Amino acid sequence: MSIMSGRKKIGFIGLGIMGRGMAGHILDGGHELHVYNRTRSKADELVARGAIWHDTAGDLAAVSDVVITIVGYPKDVEETYLGADGIVERAKSGTILIDMTTSSPTLAGTIAAKAMEKGVAVLDAPVSGGDVGARAAKLSIMVGGDEETFKAALPLFQLMGENIVHHGGPGAGQHVKMCNQIAIAATMLAVSESLAYAKASGLDAKRVLSSIGTGAASSFLLNNLGPKMLDDDYAPGFYVHHFIKDMSIAIAEAERMKLDLPALALAKRLYEKLAAGGFGEEGTQAIFRVYGN
Repeated sequence: MSIMSGRKKIGFIGLGIMGRGMAGHILDGGHELHVYNRTRSKADELVARGAIWHDTAGDLAAVSDVVITIVGYPKDVEETYLGADGIVERAKSGTILIDMTTSSPTLAGTIAAKAMEKGVAVLDAPVSGGDVGARAAKLSIMVGGDEETFKAALPLFQLMGENIVHHGGPGAGQHVKMCNQIAIAATMLAVSESLAYAKASGLDAKRVLSSIGTGAASSFLLNNLGPKMLDDDYAPGFYVHHFIKDMSIAIAEAERMKLDLPALALAKRLYEKLAAGGFGEEGTQAIFRVYGN
């Protein structure tokens, strides 16, 4: 049976640049929304629309049929799920837990195993699409976990995204997100270097974009973040410091699999240089700064 059969109590933890929009779609879908965030003011808009505030993640989990999280770092995921009075400890048997944070595949497996001991199902379901995709409910959602649990949760995912794919058991969703971030890392360098070359050669870089943006070099990053680079618009759709976190996870997992990823390693070094310069709170397109822009 789908978890969407009738109005359900959906808990949502993490109301940052992505989470607020995602939680709003669940509220719009007619469910009873329960919310928790470390900074309470970020929940004010949702509470004004009818969401129910809880003072701790554990308190939220205790009353929810489904708990969704999208927090910052793997350490935050581990604390929220496995800490004292955390989600796994407080969730009722039969609850579905869905972590949509980009986190460690290994940690996803650990959480799923511990939750199973309590009769609680877990899906790891990281997303791609940034704040724009979150607001428009057009996220790509990559899911790992039990197939029947995925099928039960699918209508809920459909409130937040469009491209929703189940990839395998616990941790599979996180592994796919690592593939996504690895592809983005190298592409962001390529876009930056292409536009830096265009400017250095005296070309009208925006006109260059109009040409190469429809050819073999075309990509979402080129066509959407390239213009922002040229306009010195570094407002965050996805923070530099969060991207460094993602690349660190990918490198650690690659090393565990004895896989060498030199382009990813280079991207991480350049983004760390950017963050060291004080730009960690900017969007990932700020990597263009490294090339003298």
